[in-house]
Amino acid sequence: MGKSIQFFYFDLGNVLLTFDHGLACKQIGDLCELPQSRVREVVFESELQEQYESGEISSEEFFETFCDRMQVRPDFKRFCEAASAIFELNFPVVPIVTQLRSCGNRLGILSNTCPAHWDYVLNRPYTLLSKAFEHAILSYEVRCLKPQRGIYDRAIEKAECDPAEIFFVDDRPENVAGAVEAGIDAVVFTSAGQLIADLAARDAKFNI
Repeated sequence: MGKSIQFFYFDLGNVLLTFDHGLACKQIGDLCELPQSRVREVVFESELQEQYESGEISSEEFFETFCDRMQVRPDFKRFCEAASAIFELNFPVVPIVTQLRSCGNRLGILSNTCPAHWDYVLNRPYTLLSKAFEHAILSYEVRCLKPQRGIYDRAIEKAECDPAEIFFVDDRPENVAGAVEAGIDAVVFTSAGQLIADLAARDAKFNI
């Protein structure tokens, strides 16, 4: 299937970790005594979350905007916790990552995320995130969201190899299409079993 894979990028949400935005809306709503529907409207059905994930605004600016729009003033740390305690390891993917790394492959994370979410998952006992991956390309740090070209160019630069030698898995087809347009070998994540098949088709070094 072309060049051998020299670097493997994984999306964070719904590949390495599962998450639930509905839970975030519930937790924020409970904290602020607001309906979940209003929280979803202000955070996820407006430009606010996208601005946060693209690095246009900080955590503090996100918080202040939410408070101004909703006329509430919860504790900042409790607000961030309520917004971020929505992740769990995607356990079927863990052995795939572990085996790829143990076989000497280079791995990275390529994710649309925000500071509160990234800080939260790094402070959980997910040794997978801290030990298996060489680096993380995060949208809020590079100020560019998948599927925009810039975030893939940054990922290619950090991998220090030809785009065709990079493998990327993401759960969103539009993000995979953006990677393919940048020359990266990318697939849509549907299940751990399909990911194993995709890796085997590329003769990746792993022992599953």
